[in-house]
Amino acid sequence: MSELETGQSAPQFTLPRDGGGILTLSDFAGKPVVLYFYPKDDTSGCTAQAIDFTQLKPQFEKAGALVIGVSPDSAKKHDKFKAKHQIGIDLVADEERKALEAYGVWTEKSMYGRKYLGVERSTFLIGADGRIARIWRKVKVSGHAAEVLEAVKAL
Repeated sequence: MSELETGQSAPQFTLPRDGGGILTLSDFAGKPVVLYFYPKDDTSGCTAQAIDFTQLKPQFEKAGALVIGVSPDSAKKHDKFKAKHQIGIDLVADEERKALEAYGVWTEKSMYGRKYLGVERSTFLIGADGRIARIWRKVKVSGHAAEVLEAVKAL
């Protein structure tokens, strides 16, 4: 499968979400969506990233955008993570890795010389037209949420 590029239609998905229920990407047609993929709930980088997006949530909403975090963790784990850290953004569970694979972020990684499959921290800004407006791959957490907010405002 080829890597997604800006201008392409964002792959659709329906996944279980925190707090019960499901979240379907197409339900947000007509609004910009920040879709960020992260490896695991309650790890230092992922927690910092979720807190950064939560702190900027009012500004994302003012710009008309919704922020959705996606990881392979279960919805139950998302609930615990959100409660522990007062996370205020939507989190969806992709335990079968359907969206992770559709967006090309389930990749081979390497740590201490050991190769394994995992989530490459990535963010996709989907425009109101359902097309990918911007892609950030191999995201460094510090300052990332603010940079994404500026891109949303520029849409």
